[in-house]
Amino acid sequence: MSFRFALALGAAALALAGCQRSSDAAFGQKVRAYLLENPEVLVEVSQKLEEKRTAEAANLARAGYEKHQAALERDPRDVVANPNGAITVVEFYDYKCGYCKLVASEIATLIRENPDVRFVFKEYPIFGGDSLVAAQVMASPAVRPKALELHQRLMSEKALDAAAIQRNLVAVGLDPKAVQASAESEAVRQHLTDNHRLAEALGIQGTPHFIVGGTSVSGADMDALRLAIAKARAGGAQQAAAS
Repeated sequence: MSFRFALALGAAALALAGCQRSSDAAFGQKVRAYLLENPEVLVEVSQKLEEKRTAEAANLARAGYEKHQAALERDPRDVVANPNGAITVVEFYDYKCGYCKLVASEIATLIRENPDVRFVFKEYPIFGGDSLVAAQVMASPAVRPKALELHQRLMSEKALDAAAIQRNLVAVGLDPKAVQASAESEAVRQHLTDNHRLAEALGIQGTPHFIVGGTSVSGADMDALRLAIAKARAGGAQQAAAS
């Protein structure tokens, strides 16, 4: 039985109940009996509701992207790979997030194999503690020349702590004391605060979270991320052909 037919049947039942002046309780019993006899209607209603919610979430993500596009994609304080790429991917991440670590090597491969993908790293230390320390280090201007190498090293650390951060700074040729001084600056604190506010404005509640144009990909779903990139690439090709 189709969803529309179920609604029509419900309307007919309501009309009949009105003609007979049935009580609300009686009408409710009729509806309950019908749904018990036709449970597939509930499945269809649930599917329609989920489709509606998904569409609404996509519309909100698109609107949020349009409003905050500059902060998302063009903040000069962010670490960026392939800065001349035509397609921009933004990742909100935390160094102690297991799922962020899980996809880190795939992200590195994606960046290496797709020079047209401009990848923006947004520090979003939701776990506090050592996560915040690592984020401050990565947001430090002193780290910028070695940022991508250091990022991969920190993502590879199974038990990230202050000692591991210092060890990896030395491994990439940076002075931990100089980096620490820069990392504790007001400018770095403001950068991380701005990232948190941006995530809140976009409704981002966890990591990793990717944004490709108006499309959001929540979690370590690399297939969905690749699909979003492919769609963005196809859209860019269509625009180029039309111009």
